[in-house]
Amino acid sequence: MSKTLFEKVWDAHVVDTIEDGPQILYIDKHLIHEVTSPQAFQELERRNIPVFRPEEIVATADHNTPTVDQHLPVKDELSRKQLAQLSENCKKNNIKLYELGHKYNGIVHVIAPELGITQPGMTIVCGDSHTSTHGAFGSIAFGIGTSQVTQVFASQCLLLTKPKSMRIKVNGTLKNGVLPKDVILYIISKLGTNVGTGYFCEYAGEVFENMSMEGRMTVCNMSIEMGARGGMIAPDQTTFDYVKGKKFAPKAEKWKSSLDYWKTLPSDKAAIFDRKFVFDAEDIDPMITFGTNPGMSIKVGQKIPDKKDASFEKSLKYMNFQKGEAMAGKPINYVFIGSCTNSRIEDFRVVAHYVKGKQKAKNVTAWLVPGSRQVENQIEKEGLKDIFQKAGFELRQPGCSACLAMNDDKIPEGEYCVSTSNRNFEGRQGQGSRTILASPLVAAAAAIEGRIVDITKQLN
Repeated sequence: MSKTLFEKVWDAHVVDTIEDGPQILYIDKHLIHEVTSPQAFQELERRNIPVFRPEEIVATADHNTPTVDQHLPVKDELSRKQLAQLSENCKKNNIKLYELGHKYNGIVHVIAPELGITQPGMTIVCGDSHTSTHGAFGSIAFGIGTSQVTQVFASQCLLLTKPKSMRIKVNGTLKNGVLPKDVILYIISKLGTNVGTGYFCEYAGEVFENMSMEGRMTVCNMSIEMGARGGMIAPDQTTFDYVKGKKFAPKAEKWKSSLDYWKTLPSDKAAIFDRKFVFDAEDIDPMITFGTNPGMSIKVGQKIPDKKDASFEKSLKYMNFQKGEAMAGKPINYVFIGSCTNSRIEDFRVVAHYVKGKQKAKNVTAWLVPGSRQVENQIEKEGLKDIFQKAGFELRQPGCSACLAMNDDKIPEGEYCVSTSNRNFEGRQGQGSRTILASPLVAAAAAIEGRIVDITKQLN
């Protein structure tokens, strides 16, 4: 029987099926951080249940870690306590932890792929919605709640209802300056923020086949923003080349057998999807958001649409934008380049290429926050740090940072921030802050000009 990529991976992990009900799914890798794990550890202790497979758990400190002076004690009391609690829980339960200062520390969805922990055909969970990032490798990866974190700690399994399958195909060649972030923002703008509810989405077609692993991770990362449980891209030579040689990647004979298995994972030609969509790469331009969800986005050269809808109007009021206004030319004061969506070395190379020899606008505070210590080291090694400093950008230390403002990296009330993160909800980057999502290229251009720039005019 023909199967989709999702069905192949899911079916290979089913431990048991409850008659006419949910299934018990085995979880290969459980990723944890300091915010959503403490209550789960507490519940285990209360019920005197040990962690079942600590060797399949990887922990890192990322959400509320400072991005300056990481060698000093953490100033914020709540953050300090959460980080200390994570260290204590991991030590007590013999769990691998990349704490603040460790050479492999960083954002959970950045470090797992770059260390080879993330591999094709796996099931991966984390108490974080953007776990869908790891689906770029052809794995089933999704975020879970605290009670489910407890379930995985105790059994390395989850009780789940099998989602339906969706395929989004984009064929053709992307125009100059159109990045993976633009591709996913375009898709969400066309399909809406609820289209994926109840589905796992597979991305297919020439655009994704020609994308780097970093780009694929950006796309899968934002699958959750259209309501999907997760997103996946079939593993291919690009995937294998990326994984090979990584610290925790299979070695020698195990590599050969893993590769043989991974090559069987792509969807069969006759596989049936519950829902399908097709787009043309030619229709995609650099994108920008104007509202308070990622679906409220337009091509950077377009004007804000006129919709008679209460929630739409509420969003515009919060952003202090008007229907029919052009986004290009709007002044901004902050730029944030980072997050689990766009904090990999490829993203910083794009920024460095654009800002080299230029100078940041005086009215702009521009934060560059690498996704991991390894990315931070690459930035220095490749000479990008010098380019950023000469252009007036502030290169900070790894962490989630101003994506969700759980540390000190907050955007002041009423200020606009062009951000490469994944969510532009009200107050996401700080109380009263106004977030405009964009690609690293569009964000870099905004930092230089001090306003939103129609980058297509420069590229053409």
